[in-house]
Amino acid sequence: MNTKTTHSPSLAARYIAYGEIVAFPTETVYGLGANIFNESAIRKIFEAKGRPTDNPLIAHISDIAQLRGITSQITPAAQKLIEAFFPGPLTVVLPKHPQVPLVATAGLQTIGVRMPQHPVAKQFLAACGVPLVAPSANLSGRPSPTTWQAVREDLNGRIACILKGDPAKVGLESTVVDCTGKVPVVLRAGGGTLE
Repeated sequence: MNTKTTHSPSLAARYIAYGEIVAFPTETVYGLGANIFNESAIRKIFEAKGRPTDNPLIAHISDIAQLRGITSQITPAAQKLIEAFFPGPLTVVLPKHPQVPLVATAGLQTIGVRMPQHPVAKQFLAACGVPLVAPSANLSGRPSPTTWQAVREDLNGRIACILKGDPAKVGLESTVVDCTGKVPVVLRAGGGTLE
């Protein structure tokens, strides 16, 4: 497979519609996206990265309204964090909606969700019209890529398309906060600090 590179979010979104996977820029690192409701596309992510399937993926949304289709409950703690930090480098973990396939969550009944603030990511996610699951766009065990060139170095020929954008500004994955219990718990420190 020849990996296509493009500056066009709408062209990249067409690959998602066809069930392919696409690398795209976010403010944290480049992500590797698939339609959250397409199990065979999600499996392509694990295959391309050489990622263990027991490692859950984070959902990326373009609009708060999309939370209703992928989560079964937005807890009060999550609501506060979402209002304060979406869009941005924060992932909140919530109970997943039954229609989200278990392959996306590594069999868990929870899902991490974030809304990127990178302008190209926002255009791309909006053009896709569905939430995407997306880990970092690198081979497992390699550094998370902050440029499209680094993505191409790792995944050329393994994925359908790379959406080109500026280098990621944060250079660290998003901070992950579990909001399923009474008290939010930071599971991974990242682009957003505890403060």
